[in-house]
Amino acid sequence: MKELDVKKVSMANIPVEAVPALLDEEKVAFQPVNTVNWTTYPYCPDVKFRIAYTDNAILIHYKVKEASVRAVAGKDNGPVWEDACVEFFSIPAGDGVYYNMECNCVGRLLIGAGAGRSNRQHAPQEVLDKVQRWSSLGQKDFEERIGDCSWEVALVVPYSAFFMHNITSLDGKAIRANFYKCGDKLQTPHFLSWNPIDLEKPNFHCPEFFGMLRFK
Repeated sequence: MKELDVKKVSMANIPVEAVPALLDEEKVAFQPVNTVNWTTYPYCPDVKFRIAYTDNAILIHYKVKEASVRAVAGKDNGPVWEDACVEFFSIPAGDGVYYNMECNCVGRLLIGAGAGRSNRQHAPQEVLDKVQRWSSLGQKDFEERIGDCSWEVALVVPYSAFFMHNITSLDGKAIRANFYKCGDKLQTPHFLSWNPIDLEKPNFHCPEFFGMLRFK
């Protein structure tokens, strides 16, 4: 199981678009999302993330280079996983309820929560609206663009986004989590993970294969 130390930073009066520069300044290193778990889907774009946290939010910055991009989900809680999509799954309270936070390449966001893959509860729009997002591709939807493309997404996820819990601090906590890259309806579908998944078919809803984040 992979483990990662998460550094605490200060983000006073910093907009979401400045998160990459802040993480540069804080020397927060990128981690690869490069595990190809299923030989049926061998394509492995160049994907990496880095993560830090503050008194009231988690900061995530993704960088992606891939052979095509697509952003047609059209709204929050739409089918963002069919687009060029990066994902963060976590169990913030240690009670078995895990959250899936999925973001396409223009910042359309899906947040779900529950103990298993079925009967998941979606976050209401007022919760989604509190998650700040920045995308290097802008915010407008577009049909698939074929050809090498690089893009970035930064997210400021307030603890209130874990809407089924009352998370007030992550100081000193260790939580199970995984990071993913997918694109179910891209020209070349793929399903990459940070921590490996030992299942026969693509499935990201598998907390038994989450890694560990240690909030220092």
